[in-house]
Amino acid sequence: MKEKIIIIGSGFSSLSASCYLAKEGYDVTILEKNEGVGGRARLLQKDGFKFDIGPTWYWMPDVFEKFFADFNKKPSDFYDLEKLAPAYQVYFDVLNSITISDRLEEIYAVFEKEEKGSSVYLKKFLKAAKFNYEIAVNNMVYKPGNSITELITFDTIKNVNQFFKSISTEVRANIKSKKLIQILEFPVLFLGAKPSKTPSFYSFMNYADFGLGTWHPKGGMFEVVKGFVSLATELGVTIKTNQNVEKIVVENGKATGVKVNGEFLTVDLVISGADYHHSETLLDKKFRKYSENYWSAKTFAPSSLLFYVGFNKKLKNISHHTLFFDTDFDVHAIDIYDKPKWPKEPLFYASFPSVTDNSFAPIGKEAATFLIPIAPGIEDTPEIRERYFVKIIDRLEKLTNQKVSDSILFKKSYCVNDFIADYNSYKGNAYGLANTLTQTAFLRPKIKSDKVKNLFFTGQLTVPGPGVPPSIISGKIVSQMVIKDATTKNKSIKKKYETAI
Repeated sequence: MKEKIIIIGSGFSSLSASCYLAKEGYDVTILEKNEGVGGRARLLQKDGFKFDIGPTWYWMPDVFEKFFADFNKKPSDFYDLEKLAPAYQVYFDVLNSITISDRLEEIYAVFEKEEKGSSVYLKKFLKAAKFNYEIAVNNMVYKPGNSITELITFDTIKNVNQFFKSISTEVRANIKSKKLIQILEFPVLFLGAKPSKTPSFYSFMNYADFGLGTWHPKGGMFEVVKGFVSLATELGVTIKTNQNVEKIVVENGKATGVKVNGEFLTVDLVISGADYHHSETLLDKKFRKYSENYWSAKTFAPSSLLFYVGFNKKLKNISHHTLFFDTDFDVHAIDIYDKPKWPKEPLFYASFPSVTDNSFAPIGKEAATFLIPIAPGIEDTPEIRERYFVKIIDRLEKLTNQKVSDSILFKKSYCVNDFIADYNSYKGNAYGLANTLTQTAFLRPKIKSDKVKNLFFTGQLTVPGPGVPPSIISGKIVSQMVIKDATTKNKSIKKKYETAI
């Protein structure tokens, strides 16, 4: 009889794990709390508009390719990709922006125009970033985070200083233009930490940005989710929605099932792809590895205030991905990480997918997602949300030199309280734990419980970290650990049997 595995949650890490385990012959069932699959990567549809609720950036395409290749598939079997040109646009003042091309030579030219000599440094910086990317993505990020020895290789020893100086220190020692500094520091925000707290080794995100480019799956990120679901279903995974897991049941030190919607389901093994902190609250206290003090002491990636907006006209002077860096991020970052509060003048990001993809809005109209990074755990009220919506719309109008507030058909907001309600997210964080030096690799919460047998965790609060590609990798890591455990157990049983006879 096949061993039964229940996976809690249907985000990318859970879907990834389910595919690998089903391929190995396990009987896998995913239990999703919400009505739709995808975890944070769900879809919102309204009046002919659609919005990716969560991730909107498709970076590191090689990670997606490696995932599908493990099943003799490729991304194009499930969705079509388009490389964005330009990749994105960054506003600094009224009609004053820098556009990042999809071509390296054009990016070098933009840097050189802004600051003479900067392109020389950028080429050197990106060469090192590419080297780091190859070390990270081809080796380190697929490690289970069990020991510091996973980080010790000839290449990492040779470049150990990169773990003890920050991206910010590296960039600011060589670039003087504030605009270029912000552009080079921007990619590490995907790691959920301040550039001043992110080791310079993580410059590999700059290679992911400039070297590999920004892509768009036609139809949006939810098409990628559908691709994962399609593969999982093809492999025999059962996916159930509206399944609220209330308890992970432990008997004799072993996970034996879950209580879901008031019913008990018996299984051989449990994997939680839900919020790690929440997952442990599903256990009796004596079986939890991490205390409340542990979690409260951790540096979490930001939460977000998001707005999904339908406009009754096409907007001008925008790109598919548009960043508004007309205020000081150093000040904003203090309000996120150091002294948590609502920022006075926040940076914000806007996605206008209908610039590229007509499926996101009716003809002649524009779909927009606005995101303000904020500290997790701060007060969230309708009045605060509205005040910040007015603030960013005013700035959008000013910076892009157009009137848009009278063209809004509808808006829907999403913030701290929603992250908690929908995802049981600790303090309403949006991206998990920040990738600081003290929260990297083996210093992150463990994938395998050392208090409960047959209980594992996956997702952005464990290894390798926040983001869609790391979540996909996390799913592979947990599946490999489950398979390795089963192999070791079977060998032990076989040995005992052979000894007995």
